[in-house]
Amino acid sequence: MLFNSHLFVFGFLPLALVGYFGLGRISERAAVGWLAAMSLAFYAWWNPAFLWLLGASITANFCAALLLSRAQRGRAALLSAAIGLNLGLLGYFKYANFLLSNVSLPTLDIVLPLGISFFTFTQIAFLVDVHRRRADEYNFLNYILFVTYFPHLIAGPILHHKEMMPQFADAANKRFNPHLFAAGIAVFAIGLLKKVGLADHVAGMADAVFLAPSQGLSLSVAEAWIGSVAYALQIYFDFSGYSDMAVGLSLMFGVVLPLNFNSPYQSDCIIDFWRRWHMTLSRFLRDYLYFALGGNRRGTIRRHINLMITMVLGGLWHGASWNFVLWGALHGLYLLINHGWRQILGQRFSHKGWRPFFRLLTFLAVVAAWVPFRAPDLQTTKSVAAALFGLDGVGLPVSWSIRFHQLAATGLVHFDGALPNDLFGDFRGALRGLGVVLLVALFAPSTQRIVPMPGATDPIFRPLHWRPSPLWGGAVGVMLAVGVLLIGGESPFLYFRF
Repeated sequence: MLFNSHLFVFGFLPLALVGYFGLGRISERAAVGWLAAMSLAFYAWWNPAFLWLLGASITANFCAALLLSRAQRGRAALLSAAIGLNLGLLGYFKYANFLLSNVSLPTLDIVLPLGISFFTFTQIAFLVDVHRRRADEYNFLNYILFVTYFPHLIAGPILHHKEMMPQFADAANKRFNPHLFAAGIAVFAIGLLKKVGLADHVAGMADAVFLAPSQGLSLSVAEAWIGSVAYALQIYFDFSGYSDMAVGLSLMFGVVLPLNFNSPYQSDCIIDFWRRWHMTLSRFLRDYLYFALGGNRRGTIRRHINLMITMVLGGLWHGASWNFVLWGALHGLYLLINHGWRQILGQRFSHKGWRPFFRLLTFLAVVAAWVPFRAPDLQTTKSVAAALFGLDGVGLPVSWSIRFHQLAATGLVHFDGALPNDLFGDFRGALRGLGVVLLVALFAPSTQRIVPMPGATDPIFRPLHWRPSPLWGGAVGVMLAVGVLLIGGESPFLYFRF
């Protein structure tokens, strides 16, 4: 079931809300049970057969956490075994075929369960926190809700036990809060528009470019850059839209999820980008992998090695493909260069006058790295990257080449702006549409700067500061109406596949 579907908006969500707040007046435990049951139903809607896998993972990790919290000796071995079990489950479903194909063995008939990376990492973080005496949980029903809470279950954010369980245990959250509910609707509406109005709008341009090499078509520099920028915008507004919708849905239930995006394409450097992009994954990789490897405590060279390992494994977390390894390695290299730049030159270029240049450089580097992330294979990556940097010749878009050839051949001086069809149908129209979406990504304030939410660190963007008012009520109503009208067909979120 998708957040951007009529069934969810008009069926599942109202039922979940009415049941939760209705039962909350009678029994807190009943309300928690209802929300957990609805979350399991939400997951089972995709494929009921995998409900057993989710249930087995939850049960095994809860039992492991109980043993860890009570054990006096052998805790490290127990933690290692529990994490190994989680990684083994993830490895079988996500990486078995990748490993078999790389040693030329027949692959298995394996279907990747939705959200397995997210609910696995959430539980690994919980186990580590229990081992460190930073968390414990003795209520199985509460733990089920912590893992399965439907706003985050399929594509994050990755949760910490200490962030969520106090909220689930708070009796006040079982009572309807009109302010949080209104804020949640506003955030949900913004996220829905990001998905169906922006991400889906540019998806076709990205698809056309990354399918072209497999169809024997050559790409011009302009087409390669347009397709790559289109994908950079598609994945940003797709995942940012999902995260906004998740935060908004959770606010309707009175629960605050951690923020996952903070205008990452407005970053001045790659270090800043990773503080803004998929923030909960960055936090997990830092706290449970980079620090576990030693972080920066063993000298500069070891820090660089740890950083590269972290980014490569972070890339591999997204999928079983050498393309994802390459993407992670590129960002690891970017970070090493960024840290080296800071170490050598310090604050020499810190003046705000340099900010537009560094912001543009960062964005272009991120766009280039998205090529292997989006490409279906390394050959496509090579073809698009070669076109991106003009290694196959600069060239012009097909439509421009045809038009200029006609003008030169006939001496025609009249030009009405119409261009023949090419990869994008109308090249100029594609540029205009892409330009609008790009401006939103580069200059628009983040959702948390518009709608004040607990835990947000950015100052409120005063010109568009959301507040419960008739004007904002009407604006949110229009956004919701437009978003619902734009819903059409199957349009799953990109991070569902990770």
